[in-house]
Amino acid sequence: MSESPLDEPDVRELADIPAVEVISRAAVMLMSSAAEKLGLADPDPDTSARRDLDEARRVITALAGLITSSVEYLGPHAGPLRDGLQSLQRAFREASAHPDEPGKGPGEKYTGPVY
Repeated sequence: MSESPLDEPDVRELADIPAVEVISRAAVMLMSSAAEKLGLADPDPDTSARRDLDEARRVITALAGLITSSVEYLGPHAGPLRDGLQSLQRAFREASAHPDEPGKGPGEKYTGPVY
């Protein structure tokens, strides 16, 4: 018994996916990871068992590098991705017991200071 085309998963070859889509998907994955590591997926981020600011710093910095280096290719996706990044940077600052100086927070060496 052979499978019908409807039973096969919708899989695309990576070579067929436009670069902007690959970059955007990577950025969204990094944003989701940062939000989880900031505890933002929980009702009370301050008491989240998932909060890990050291890990969040790393992911936010990687996200900032990706967005900053790719902004010219992102077209209409650039604004929302930058806004999301800044929201995560602000959430990190608010979650920190001892916030970094402006310009020293996660990813700020790529984006400039976030207040």
